[in-house]
Parts: sequence; C-alpha cells; structure tokens
Amino acid sequence: MLLPLLLQVSVALAEIPALPPEAAMPPGFTDLTAIPGLQFSIGYATPLNFTGAPLPGYAGPGAWLRKEAADSLRGLLQKILPEGWGLIVYDAYRPARASAAMATWARATGHTSWLEDGFIAEHSLHNTGAAIDLSLTLNGRPVDMGGGWDDFGPSAATANAAGDALANRQRLKGWMQEAGWLPYSKEWWHFTYPVPDLPRLDVPYP
Repeated sequence: MLLPLLLQVSVALAEIPALPPEAAMPPGFTDLTAIPGLQFSIGYATPLNFTGAPLPGYAGPGAWLRKEAADSLRGLLQKILPEGWGLIVYDAYRPARASAAMATWARATGHTSWLEDGFIAEHSLHNTGAAIDLSLTLNGRPVDMGGGWDDFGPSAATANAAGDALANRQRLKGWMQEAGWLPYSKEWWHFTYPVPDLPRLDVPYP
C-alpha cells in the first residue's frame, strides 16, 4: 500500500524550503491554467499514474511553472495553435514530497531499476518549477506518441518509436527546443527550461 509508505518520506524533506499547507503559488511562478489554449491531464492528482494513487502535494490538479518557462510555453502555443496543434500538460512543478514518495514507492515495490535508469528522481528538477511533462494535441485531441506518459521502459525513449508516433515525438522535441527547452532522451514527454540555481520547493497544490 502506498499510504503507509509515505510516512517514511518526512525526514528526507527536512532540508527543502516549505510554506504552510494553505500557502498559495510561490512568488515568481505562473499558473498554467491561465494560458489560453493549453490543455491538462494532471495524473499525479489522481490514481491514474504508476503508483496507483494520488501523490502527496496534489490535493488538486494544479500546474505551475516559473514565469520564464511559462512565458516560453505561451509563445510556443501562439505559434502552433493557428495550425491546429496544441499542448497537453501532464505535470509541471512537482512538490518535493511527491518526488520523495515516488522514490519510496519504487524501493518498496521492487522497482529500484526505475530509479537507477533515471525514470524516477528523488531530487527532481520538477521541484524547482523548471521542468514539464507534456504532449501534443491536434484539433484538440491527443495524437499518437507511441506510448503513454509515465509509461517507463524502452519505448519511453524519444527515438524508440516509428511512423507517425516518431514524427510526433520529433515535432514536439523540435518545437520545445526552439522555445528554449532541453529534452530528456529517455522520456519523450519530459523537458527542462534552463534556469540555473533554482531551489527545490515543497509547496503543495491547494
């Protein structure tokens, strides 16, 4: 069971800057839901993720990013929306307690290889608000990417697809790079905006 395991993560969070549970979005962040045309499917606020349960810190399906990263997404959308393309966000800023819970779950369920292979990070750039998990839509509907978000394994690597799925992965990667984002070759959906020296945060979504 996930919930008993989460009791083990509190010590690991002691060094992370935190705000009270009722705290709002941190300064310098943007609420992505305010960006017109952006779609959302925040899996970590539901049981529809690899752990099978909502993660700590996701009391609601929020999506925040550092302002400079959010501004780049807004600019990208303005470019691709007129052609029918769009973006759907699966995860953005991630409270540090959620990353710690992922690692705890992986160790307790025999999935330590996902930690070793770089699919799960106990200290994630998502915790800084400068990373995002997302995919493409066409005319408002998700397109074939050759595998799902959060589907860890060989097929998650950007290059491990064929046909339309590979073309869509390369299209997403190219557009994100043009907007200033860095891809992660092991996960076609994951990108990081290069803002140096950002602190990890543990502000929960309300």
